[in-house]
Amino acid sequence: MSQEPESSATPTLAEVRARIDGIDRSIQSLIAERARFAHQVGLAKGPLAAAIDYYRPEREAQVLRMVVDRNEGPLSDEVLVHLFREIMSACLAQQEPLKIGFLGPEGTFSQQAVLKHFGRSAHGMPMASIEEVFQEVENGNADFGVVPVENSGQGTIQVTLDMFLTSNLKICGEVELRVHQFLLSRSGRIEDIERIYSHPQSFAQTQGWLRGNLPKVEKVPVSSNAEGARRARAADDAAAIAGEAAANVYGLRKVIMSPIEDNKDNTTRFLVIGRQLFPASGHDRTSVLVFIKDQPGALFNVLSPFARHGVSMSRIESRPSHQAKWEYAFFIDLAGHVEDEPMRQAFAELEEHAAQVKVLGSYPVAVP
Repeated sequence: MSQEPESSATPTLAEVRARIDGIDRSIQSLIAERARFAHQVGLAKGPLAAAIDYYRPEREAQVLRMVVDRNEGPLSDEVLVHLFREIMSACLAQQEPLKIGFLGPEGTFSQQAVLKHFGRSAHGMPMASIEEVFQEVENGNADFGVVPVENSGQGTIQVTLDMFLTSNLKICGEVELRVHQFLLSRSGRIEDIERIYSHPQSFAQTQGWLRGNLPKVEKVPVSSNAEGARRARAADDAAAIAGEAAANVYGLRKVIMSPIEDNKDNTTRFLVIGRQLFPASGHDRTSVLVFIKDQPGALFNVLSPFARHGVSMSRIESRPSHQAKWEYAFFIDLAGHVEDEPMRQAFAELEEHAAQVKVLGSYPVAVP
């Protein structure tokens, strides 16, 4: 019995739009179903105190990794991760939005990191300083905080590391944010610029471009790029180096030049700080703070247990301990979770050689 040949006619625009409308209805229905199940998860946990009791970063990381593993295009991993992050953020906010402290004011790269990690359903709380972010999380006024810790070109943000010397907060996650610097002004004319406002880190990230294009312009350091944009909007002879978000917030619509960062892979790493440790996600990083004893071979004795037990070290940074003159503490990033057996064995040996060992956190490695 012969079969009818399949139609090869190209569908009309109306037919394509009707098909898209049907897919949109299905997507919306599935999102609503997901939100109902997320609410049931909250009910299963019982009468908990606040939104923070429902948030599990290790579970979110696992979900996002599965999104990446399933992706066969045409959308990029980054786009799909963003979409699912927003879905999870909205579902979690059914209980109560998370309160997230960050270095403000609005329009900073720290705020962009908050949005990337927690989604737009979280409640961002701009703070005047990194120290204040730590304080508000410690006091319970914020559920979590997001603070910058290092830049791919300029290195460590030292004030963040120094806060961990005395703070009891834990690292609960990390965010990697590609940072693009824009030269912004009210007039949009580069020849009008007599001074530029920006954060010292942004000046450092654009120093080559500034030397080549605006060598005589006064550089005025301020507390954040957003603060620089706020000041620059008041005069035609001023400009700011900041991100696109700051341009939108403060009305600096005239982008004179972008991007102007010297390193085109310019990336800043942020830490998510909270009040507790979380279980392993399966792809984790552990950060520790080690105070060494003043004796020959002290640093070797600190590092060798990790090598013996096959624990990879990705970063080490020394800072004055603030406990005694010429004594230092070492910040070390390790591959794995503190609950992993090799890590347990390494720490057991480390305790014999270090003056003090402080686990700052075990947390999921940043998802793209």
